[in-house]
Amino acid sequence: MRTDKLARLIYDHDTRNMIASLRSLQFHPDSRPGPVDAIQVEIVRLPTGALRLTYRLSGDLGGLRIPAEESARRADGLWRHTCFEAFVRAVDAPAYREFNLSPSGLWQAYAFTDYRAGGLLKPAADPGIECRHEPNRLTLQATVQTADLPPGARLQIGLSAVIEASDGVIAYWALHHPPGKADFHHPDSFALEIDPP
Repeated sequence: MRTDKLARLIYDHDTRNMIASLRSLQFHPDSRPGPVDAIQVEIVRLPTGALRLTYRLSGDLGGLRIPAEESARRADGLWRHTCFEAFVRAVDAPAYREFNLSPSGLWQAYAFTDYRAGGLLKPAADPGIECRHEPNRLTLQATVQTADLPPGARLQIGLSAVIEASDGVIAYWALHHPPGKADFHHPDSFALEIDPP
């Protein structure tokens, strides 16, 4: 299994957070990037143990289908359209959590005991999605609370995004793509390891 350990952490003296350097997602070999130039993700492990995720997509936003804003609530099927995702497990554990974060403000959380074996995570806290549209940039920030993370101080994380172009074509982006078709649940997709705060 490939694990991209954090080579360097930056200490933020103002917020007293441990901040992981920006990580770049790669589009799947069977996908085409379309109007997207790059997707970067910043992970902050808060003193409480929670994870603050900031996704930054740069490119021609006019060439994308971005879900319209809605009131924050849980919803299934977000991955069928433009959506940002995080998969989290304790180091080398089979159980993991999946978090779907839509630019619309809709979200979902799942709990799995093993590869694709599971269902909704209940209860789960609203991640407080904040989304900002700028010329040629879309930024989404959300916070996954400690209680919603799998037990374990050190975490392995898979970061991914499903991006829908204006013509309906889907592109799959991830920190690491195992061989074969796009599969964000694959154990080798958990390519980032982060220590406790």
